Amino acid sequence: MASVEEQDRYFVPEPSRWPMVGAVALFCIGLGAAFAVNGMLMGKLSLALGCLILAFMLVGWFGDVIRENRLGVYLGREDMSFRWGMGWFIFSEVMFFGAFFGALFWVRTVSVPLLGSLDYKMLYPDFEAAWPLSTGPGITQAYQAMEPWGLPALNTLILLSSGATVTWAHWGLLQGQRRQLKLGLFLTVLLGFTFLGLQLHEYGHAFSHLHLTLASGAYGMTFFMLTGFHGLHVLLGSIILFVVWLRSLKGDFDASHHFAFEAASWYWHFVDVVWLLLFIFVYWL
Repeated sequence: MASVEEQDRYFVPEPSRWPMVGAVALFCIGLGAAFAVNGMLMGKLSLALGCLILAFMLVGWFGDVIRENRLGVYLGREDMSFRWGMGWFIFSEVMFFGAFFGALFWVRTVSVPLLGSLDYKMLYPDFEAAWPLSTGPGITQAYQAMEPWGLPALNTLILLSSGATVTWAHWGLLQGQRRQLKLGLFLTVLLGFTFLGLQLHEYGHAFSHLHLTLASGAYGMTFFMLTGFHGLHVLLGSIILFVVWLRSLKGDFDASHHFAFEAASWYWHFVDVVWLLLFIFVYWL
């Protein structure tokens, strides 16, 4: 048990090279994106190099944090900093998705009725102020909206089940049931990647059969922006939980010290809540 003095002090790590490595990675990614949109071969090479450097930085930086944790240098104040940091990070993610949901609600409740109240017959003879738009600004090809029942409903069930399995794993950790912890984490990761596989299949169906793309007016843009960014977050959360699962196999975490697991589960529950909102307001209503 740490003494009061140890609990009150704050660990300051040695100067790290990883921020500089991350800066180089982001520079390569930004440069590569600029070249790629202009059709230059160097763009793809720079993007690939930047992504590899970024992955190297993440593995190295988080590896240092894991090693420091195993050395026992993180105590009360560090734990509190980690919790505040994760809390503010999730809050920033709430604001991120809030902006896209705000755009969706603005288009549906303000822009579409406004267009319907004006005379656009000269520009869009078949325009109807109904969501999703079938004709109107930005729509060059007829498309079909995504139905909520089918793959979206199945993915909803999968993601809700993954929230239950990660909670079950947490209960196992608190009760000292290592087998339950490992199995729960494994099932959560498996469900997360299953969700992503089905979402990719859904996108393929949207492109080939429904003719639904980013060019499908406001509906297509908001649909792919919201579901695409959510899928990216599911991928990130699945990778984080996979790393936590690997650490649990090595004997990391106990009932008193498992913030990495808690942070991953907080993030995963946030992803679950966002998907529920997506299913209701993007697919269903």
